[in-house]
Amino acid sequence: MKQRKPYIQLGLAVFCTVSLILLLYDTLFGGRALLAVGGQLLTAVEPILYGAMIAYLLAPVVNFFERNLFASAVAKAHKNGLMAAKLPRAASLLLTWVLICVLGYLLASVLLPELYKSVLQLVSNVENYYLIITGWVEHLLETNPELESWVMVQMDTYYKDIQTWLTKEVLPQASTLMTVLSGGVVSTLVFLKNLLVGIIVSVYLLATKELCAAQARKIVHGLFSRENVRWVLLGTRKVDEIFSGFVRGKLLDSLIIGIICFVGCSILKFPYTPLVSVIVGVTNVIPFFGPFLGAIPSTFLIILADPLKGLYFVLFVLALQQLDGNVIGPKILGDKTGLSSLWVIIAILVGGSFFGIPGMFFGVPVCACLYSAASFFIESRLRRKCLPLSTEAYGSSKTVETQAGQGPEDGV
Repeated sequence: MKQRKPYIQLGLAVFCTVSLILLLYDTLFGGRALLAVGGQLLTAVEPILYGAMIAYLLAPVVNFFERNLFASAVAKAHKNGLMAAKLPRAASLLLTWVLICVLGYLLASVLLPELYKSVLQLVSNVENYYLIITGWVEHLLETNPELESWVMVQMDTYYKDIQTWLTKEVLPQASTLMTVLSGGVVSTLVFLKNLLVGIIVSVYLLATKELCAAQARKIVHGLFSRENVRWVLLGTRKVDEIFSGFVRGKLLDSLIIGIICFVGCSILKFPYTPLVSVIVGVTNVIPFFGPFLGAIPSTFLIILADPLKGLYFVLFVLALQQLDGNVIGPKILGDKTGLSSLWVIIAILVGGSFFGIPGMFFGVPVCACLYSAASFFIESRLRRKCLPLSTEAYGSSKTVETQAGQGPEDGV
C-alpha cells in the first residue's frame, strides 16, 4: 500500500491539472459552461449575499444595544458557557430594526416629498432652460462668426446622421426597447423579492453571529495546519478591520454630508435643495472623485435657475468638502485603509474600469487589503535579512548597503 501511495497522489495531481486546464479552455474559448454555472449559482445565492451584507452593516448597532442596555444579561450568559443571550439578542435586533424603520420614515417623510417637488419643478422648467441655453449659444455664435459657420456645418452633418440613425436604428429596435422596459419592471420586482429574503437572512445571521463565527473558525482549523491557522485568522481580522472601517464609515460620512448639505442649502435658499443634497450625499460615497461628480451636475442645475446662486453653491460645496476632508472624515474613518492618495486614485480607476460605480467604491478597501498583505510579506523578508523597515532608511543606498551583508540569508 505504501508503494502505491505515490502513484495515487501523482494520479490525483494529474487529474486535477487536466481538469483545471479543460475548465480554463472551456471558459476562455469554448461554450463557457463554467461561467454559465457560476452565473446561475450567483443568482441563486443573491438573497443570501444581500442578507450577509445587511447583517455586516448592522452588527455594530446590535452590539451597541447589547453592551449598553443588556450588559449584565450578556455577561451572565457568557459565565454559563453560552455564546449569546437569546432574550437580549432578540431585543437588540428588535430595537435595531425599529431604529431603521423610524429613520427611514423620517427620511422619507421629510426628503421624498421635497424631492418629488424638485423633480416636478425641474421637469416643468425644461423648456425655459432650453431657451436659456439656446440664448447663450446664439449670443456666443453672434460674437464669433467663424465659430458660427463651423457649428452650422457640424449641425447639418449631425442632422443627416440623426435622420439615418432614427430610420435605420431606433425604429427597428422599438420592440426591443419595450421588451427591455418590461424586463426592467420584472428585474425590479425580483430585486425587491431578493431584498426581502435578504432581510430575513440577515436577522438569522445576526441572531446566530457567534455560532457562524465559531463554525468558520472550525473550518479554518480543519483545512489548515496549526502553523497557518494563526496567519489565516490574523489576515481575516485585518480584512474585516479594513472593510468594516471603510464601508461603514464611508456610508455614515456620506449620510452626514448629505444632511449638512440639505440644511445648508435650505438656509441659503438654493433651488432644487433636496435633489442637490441627494446627489451630493450619494456621490460622496465614491472616494476622491465623488465630490466632483456630485458638484458638477448640481452646480449646472442651480446655474440654470440663478447663475449667482450657482457661484455661491460652488463656494458652499468647497467649504463642505474641506469640512469633510479635515474634520468629519478623519473622525469617522481615521486611517482605516493606510493608502496614500496615489494608491486611492489607482484603486478607484482600476475598480471603476472593471466594475463601474461599485468598483470605484469597493476598489479602495480591496486595494488596501492587497497593500497590507504585500507590506506584511516585504517586512517579513526585511526582518529576515536584518534590514530596516522604515521607508526613510532607503532614501540613501549607502545606509542599506552597510546592512545588506548582515542578514542570516547572506551568510548561507
